[in-house]
Amino acid sequence: MSIYTPTADTVRDHDRVQREFAGQVRSALAQIEDSDERATIEQSFEALTEWSEFWRYQSRTLVVHATTERIRSYRLPNRLTAVTFAGDRFYLKPMLRTTSFPQTAFVLALAEGGVRLVDVSADQPPAEVSVPGLPTDLESELGKPERSGYGPGGRPHNPDSRMTRIRQFTRIVDQALRTTLIGRGIPLILAAADPIASIYRGTTTYPGLLPQGIEGNPQALSDGALADAARTVLDNHYRDQLFDLRRLFDERKSQGRGLTDVADVAKAATYGAISTVMVDIESIVPGTVDPGTGDVHFTDSDDAQVYGVVDEITRRALLSGATVTAVRSEDMPDGAQIAAILRYKS
Repeated sequence: MSIYTPTADTVRDHDRVQREFAGQVRSALAQIEDSDERATIEQSFEALTEWSEFWRYQSRTLVVHATTERIRSYRLPNRLTAVTFAGDRFYLKPMLRTTSFPQTAFVLALAEGGVRLVDVSADQPPAEVSVPGLPTDLESELGKPERSGYGPGGRPHNPDSRMTRIRQFTRIVDQALRTTLIGRGIPLILAAADPIASIYRGTTTYPGLLPQGIEGNPQALSDGALADAARTVLDNHYRDQLFDLRRLFDERKSQGRGLTDVADVAKAATYGAISTVMVDIESIVPGTVDPGTGDVHFTDSDDAQVYGVVDEITRRALLSGATVTAVRSEDMPDGAQIAAILRYKS
């Protein structure tokens, strides 16, 4: 059994969410013919629904996968459509939305007068991250600048150039951030004003720095204000990613390397021919896929052996090392339920 339940942002709505979840559980249990299996799973759900502490915080979508052996729950930061599914496997495709668009980033609030790194997520309050070796401000790190002007005999002092100091400062900041950022794969959003913003962009070695940043002096912004601005930047980033992916699909389709027919994509996934695939998280295509040939048998049956064909294609694509992007219906090319870019021309 797989149950997806949109959850509430406020505590006062938790009772409503619990009632909706309980209704979905009843609907899923009704699909199980074996009375012993149904009774076993029902007991597991009773323990879950009566666990008051469990319902205190549920993020934006609650996902529960249950079998007669175990029950496992997930709190997802993405708002997903309510789904109740019973079959011979879990319904996983909507969960890929979280990995495709995680809505997570670090914000580097960088100014000569102060530096801080803020962790931003979709459903948690922003939190400042403790970074070993991160300078507090430019002057504390490099000392006060030398006075400019002329010395005895009219010879100029060797002035401590402000731009040189800023460049040194950004290098120190970048070096300190490496241990925290490298290997995480999390986007970094720069909140800074020029000239330090442009200098840092020319200095940093972190590949996840997003082109769009948060303008202005970040010292005047709270962590919450930075997080709000960062979510807008992330939305734009994901929009651009999706635009680029659709453009690539159109290009590959014209070259004979783009497929949208479910049966054709199933065969390609079975033979490991898919490089990248976009899947509609809101579409369920009931049927089965032959494990050897990839032939699809579509059906309207409620038989427990029937499952989502697009889910099975997604599973096979992942096992072959393909990149899977889970999108909503309106973002799919040509209104398709699945769109695959092949590794080679079919």
